[in-house]
Amino acid sequence: MLSPTLILSEAPIVPDTPAFLPEEGAEVRFLGTVRGIEDGKPIAGIDYTVYRPMAEKMLNELAERGRSQHGPHRLFIQHRLGFVAAEDVSIIIRVCTKHSAEAFDLCRWYLKEIKTSVPIWKKALFEES
Repeated sequence: MLSPTLILSEAPIVPDTPAFLPEEGAEVRFLGTVRGIEDGKPIAGIDYTVYRPMAEKMLNELAERGRSQHGPHRLFIQHRLGFVAAEDVSIIIRVCTKHSAEAFDLCRWYLKEIKTSVPIWKKALFEES
């Protein structure tokens, strides 16, 4: 099984579709975009900040825990940092497994764990009236 790809970057997220490995039968991909409304008000975007050493360590630990608790799978996560405009993609999670149910469950699990345990902070930047 390939090592997970875990990226924290200012670079835009460009979803692609790599080839399946012989043991894979399913891929689930989650794209999270910045909503244009926050607390009922229009926003220009979100500024994402991170304590990179801790976030990278926690992402790696999360991937390791995912493998030990849920079995072998291929994983790609990219989370944007810095300013991300409304309607732009801020996170992508791709999970490839043997079966579709596993892929859906794992993708949801990774998203929940990232949101609750990885030190990535967001600040909505409201549009000026």
